[in-house]
Amino acid sequence: MDRRTYLSVLGFAASGALAGCTDAPASGEEQNGSDPAEFAVETVTERLGNPWGVAFVPDDNRLLVTERDAGRLRLVNRENGDKTPIDGTPSVYSAGQGGLLDVTIHPEFPDEPWVYLTYSARNEAAESSTHFGRGRLDVDAARLSAFEVLHAAEPFVESDAHYGSRIVFGADGAIYLTVGDRQFKNFGPDHVAQDPSNELGTTLRFAPDGSVPEDNPFVDDPAARDTIFSYGHRNPQGLTVHPETGELWENEHGERDGDEINILEGGGNYGWPVATYACEYGTDESVGDSPDERDDLVEPVHYWECGSGGFPPSGAAFYDGDSIPEWRGDLFAGNLAGQYLGRFTVDGRDVAEREPLLADREWRIRAIETAPDTGHLYVAIDGDPAPIVRLVPD
Repeated sequence: MDRRTYLSVLGFAASGALAGCTDAPASGEEQNGSDPAEFAVETVTERLGNPWGVAFVPDDNRLLVTERDAGRLRLVNRENGDKTPIDGTPSVYSAGQGGLLDVTIHPEFPDEPWVYLTYSARNEAAESSTHFGRGRLDVDAARLSAFEVLHAAEPFVESDAHYGSRIVFGADGAIYLTVGDRQFKNFGPDHVAQDPSNELGTTLRFAPDGSVPEDNPFVDDPAARDTIFSYGHRNPQGLTVHPETGELWENEHGERDGDEINILEGGGNYGWPVATYACEYGTDESVGDSPDERDDLVEPVHYWECGSGGFPPSGAAFYDGDSIPEWRGDLFAGNLAGQYLGRFTVDGRDVAEREPLLADREWRIRAIETAPDTGHLYVAIDGDPAPIVRLVPD
């Protein structure tokens, strides 16, 4: 059993029984010796089934949460923890790493009342694909209406793994969606992630209505899909926008280690599997070339080389709140097998990992978001049952 498939038994003894229940304060000590940030952990809600994506409803005290295996979307009251299921969601294929995955809200909500979901679904041949769709959210009625499938990544394949599936609105108003390589093992230049004529191992770019923007990098290339923004990815599960530069930052799983943090560039090839710092599982044998030896590929800005123990990542977010000033501008990313919240200081393209947060809780961290009104950092835990917590000033 490798580190990607290992699911530890989660210990929730530290979680409060009610929303707002506060645990003992903790500190995030920095490796550079500066003063640590003191924070407390509050339980927002409990007993969710594998929460995967989190989005704040604008000008409201509720947030949207997806539950992967149940294929359920919920409204969660941030003040009392009440959970309300939302009707009108699509049917999903829940197996392996698939199910109802990420969620985001149109930035002009409620004038544009769209909620966007990503999920896995199957065709008539029982093959599955990463899907992307939207519906109109009526918050008071707890319902999505007129849900429509906007895109299904092609090809459909017989695999329950590596769906990727983070979705964000970029600073340019376009929608960006990550798609994993579906765990193909034929490492080399013929791998699906190195072939832009398909959509596996890519980041896709759409207009909010699901159409393809005319300025996508491969629109005029007959050998590539016009939906593709970047390619050469393995299993990208974190995607966020830098609040100052507007750059898209992405993280992805390597094979044996080789996990990466990338800044995405239109048309960029990010190397998997022909150039990576990963090794094949169970060996010390490199999967491909070292990325710093390839001028034709985009190198990661931060990575964990083979033998390091890696950082199997999930959701990512830049902290742009004022609640804990010491963290402003830092990048946070969930660590799954390592069971902690990663914090990274960022200076341009220079990235440095600081001391792990929440490392004593045995929590697989799945998603992170900053509340736009309070500046508190919200963290979704991967498990069933599992809580959502927030980090607040102590």
